[in-house]
Amino acid sequence: MNQKVDLSILVEKQVALSVKREDLIHPFISGNKYRKLKYNILEAKQRGLDTILTFGGAYSNHIAATAYAGRIHGIRTIGVIRGEELSGNWRHNPTLSQAYKHGMGFKFVSRSAYREKSSREFLEVLNKEFGSNYLIPEGGTNLLAVKGCEEILSQEDRAFNVICSSVGTGGTLAGIINSSLRNQRIIGFPSLKGDFLRKDICNFTTKENWEINTDYHFGGYAKVSETLIDFINYFKEKTHIPTDPVYTGKLLYGILDLVKNDYFKPGTKILAIHSGGLQGIAGMNLVLKKKNLRLIKV
Repeated sequence: MNQKVDLSILVEKQVALSVKREDLIHPFISGNKYRKLKYNILEAKQRGLDTILTFGGAYSNHIAATAYAGRIHGIRTIGVIRGEELSGNWRHNPTLSQAYKHGMGFKFVSRSAYREKSSREFLEVLNKEFGSNYLIPEGGTNLLAVKGCEEILSQEDRAFNVICSSVGTGGTLAGIINSSLRNQRIIGFPSLKGDFLRKDICNFTTKENWEINTDYHFGGYAKVSETLIDFINYFKEKTHIPTDPVYTGKLLYGILDLVKNDYFKPGTKILAIHSGGLQGIAGMNLVLKKKNLRLIKV
């Protein structure tokens, strides 16, 4: 569903903005995570594997979505979680406790060990511990995930000049690029610092009608500011569209800031992809509460 956003700055600059509500696909496997898991689940079943093993942090959308996907498809799920300090108090973590409720088992590892998650030695240890499994990378990005994300855009989206999406591991943006029209411009807004994702995205697409804007990461992954929190609350109040502080909040903030600074020509029709991630709000609010900062309204 594409939802038109009516904010005064858009009218003033003669730019149209719509939000594609991928977050409404499923209550637990929302947005790009549904798209990324779709063909990976089918592949695991076709191979006759009854265990999915994957990776993520304490508030990972991918971990939450994989747990529920495993539950409804009758597949055991194992999450290798970054941060061994979580092993004693994960039940107080909204994301992990929900994933456990949906049947996921955990292996907590140190941050140094987690950095080796792609090494053969590390994976061999996991295979010995958990047996044969279908491995999905951190964030869910692989060729099958990109294939799923190519289904985000539909026929009705051909009317847009510019399509904007958050970027985590790059799979979602690559899928959008692959299914975009030649005359459409695709802009990715990373939640991480740096421009290193460009190389990763190029592994999945040969098109050149895209760019990465690194100005709106707010300090990096899961980093926020009072400015961002205020914007998220303002945007929901004005549009009734909830956004999360890791991905879509930064995306919409960036788009509207670019509009304000005349980055887009009058008459431009922009489509923002709402990739979900709303489950992470509860965890972020716990962090904000400890710091005596304003909370995200839910």
